[in-house]
Amino acid sequence: ISSSQCVMDHHQKLPKHQQRRRRRPAPTSTTSISTSTSKRPNVVLIMADDLGFSDVGCFGSEIETPNIDELSANGVLFSQMYNCARCCPSRASLLTGLYPHQAGIGHMVHDSGIHSKAYQGYLRDDCATVAEILRDVGGYKTLMSGKWHVGGEYPPNDPDHWKKHAGDKTHPIPVQRGFDEHYGTLGGGGSYYDPPSLIHNRKIIVNTPNHYYYTDAINDEACRMIREAIKDEEDSDDDDKEEKPFFLYVAHTAPHWPLHAPDDVIAKYRGRYKDGWDKVRERRHAKLMELGIIKDEWKCSPRDENSFPWEEAKHKDWEDARMATYAAQIDVMDRGIGRIVNTLKECDIFDDTIIIFLSDNGGCAEFLREDGGEDGSWCENYGTVASDGTQTVVGNNPERIPGDCSTFMSYDLPWANASNSPFRLFKSWVHEGGISTPFIFHWPNGIEHPGRIHHKPWIMLDIVATIYDVAGVKYPKHYHEKNIPLLEGESFLRVLTNSNNASRHRPIFWEHQGNRAVRQGRWKLVNRHEDDWELYDMDDDRTELNNLAQTEKGRVELMIEMWRKWAGRCEVRTWPLHTIEEGDRDWAHVPWLW
Repeated sequence: ISSSQCVMDHHQKLPKHQQRRRRRPAPTSTTSISTSTSKRPNVVLIMADDLGFSDVGCFGSEIETPNIDELSANGVLFSQMYNCARCCPSRASLLTGLYPHQAGIGHMVHDSGIHSKAYQGYLRDDCATVAEILRDVGGYKTLMSGKWHVGGEYPPNDPDHWKKHAGDKTHPIPVQRGFDEHYGTLGGGGSYYDPPSLIHNRKIIVNTPNHYYYTDAINDEACRMIREAIKDEEDSDDDDKEEKPFFLYVAHTAPHWPLHAPDDVIAKYRGRYKDGWDKVRERRHAKLMELGIIKDEWKCSPRDENSFPWEEAKHKDWEDARMATYAAQIDVMDRGIGRIVNTLKECDIFDDTIIIFLSDNGGCAEFLREDGGEDGSWCENYGTVASDGTQTVVGNNPERIPGDCSTFMSYDLPWANASNSPFRLFKSWVHEGGISTPFIFHWPNGIEHPGRIHHKPWIMLDIVATIYDVAGVKYPKHYHEKNIPLLEGESFLRVLTNSNNASRHRPIFWEHQGNRAVRQGRWKLVNRHEDDWELYDMDDDRTELNNLAQTEKGRVELMIEMWRKWAGRCEVRTWPLHTIEEGDRDWAHVPWLW
């Protein structure tokens, strides 16, 4: 199949589905599903990339996301859902219901060179993905459109590497880990016009057609997969054949850098950000309080210490253009989610389908220097030639306006600080700004009292456990003749069906690049690498401004010990993983200098 066919040939006339469709009886569930239907639902799991806590409308943003907002208005909005702070560790957890180290991605998708499965950089073979369990145990059809990023490294400028390694032992691809079909990218990011490591099942796609835009392709491919899943059932000759529900994982790269978006959508937002990031933070904080997502007594965190007042910005029109492009990326993603919703409705399966929306981490403070960084910097690898012959120039150069394929920029730390309003810090850290995600669970036939906000803390590992619960799938002790870890996630089905005050039983833990945290009920213990532990009462102070570590020393010691036991069980290593040479620095913790 050609790259153009992958995207362009699936906008044909839709089949009409007038009759309610049969569902096979669910296997015995570990939890009683007291819902308006006993049918096993389809599941559409949508994840944005580097989207901050307040970057969509229903979470206080000025960015227009009517389709996401509609899902929230008719579902359950979780105000304290957490991710795992970084793209690939979060994806590993989301796909397995385990902590990132247990899934093989304790840091990133390169082999960390410390002879540890926890840091091997690709999904471990002694864990099972949600696609594998739903397909092989639950009988679901399993589909994926979008970013993989849990299967080794894919240099963005080396197609020969993609072709050679995709699917080998250290580069497992989706169709080897439980997905019946996959269209998308294998690596972490890149051009939206010529996405590197693009693949359909096992076929690498190097060149993209004119007018290609990856966010649209992800959403359109998702729509095609839904239609074909339904059509396959309709075309069956066996009238008594039991229907397979489907699981569809829609993994966006938006709004991850680079700042690429259609001109007309960027134009819609130009001028909206000329009063700067400080005003955006103020307005979003106020809107979050108005919506009831955060408490009035939670003060907005101060402007980040590495940011600066808007009045001191030297290139205000360019800064407006950067944030307008970022907003446009989210806007386009939302429009595509609307197409997915419409496809479900046209196929008469909307009410029987769960739709979940979240982000993999907080807003991203990575800079991308205008000179490509130091000699041999990873940034330089993105300076490729587009399919139409255009040279891509990497870097945040104020003399160029972002948006088209000739540019490769980020929106930078001050705007990321606004994305994460009202919280502290960014992607990669485990203070609230790095790990708090907007989260929406929509299920017309399953949610009792939709349109509400749930305020208890959960983490993305719990999503898989909940999917198994609603699907009636029992998680096995063994898979492919190997013992697999017990699920770390806990089902929150009871939140959806009968108890808005239900909470997680076990504490939640984090570690990424030496940033550590544990959340136990109302208490959160957290530290930034090389800093002291901090303790916060999250009921009174979720923006982490009043450190109680000195007055609650006994609690601090108990929670440190809890964290240490968890770290030992999950094979967490001390950061840095390798000795930093004298005169060098730990670049992982200064992304605003990249």
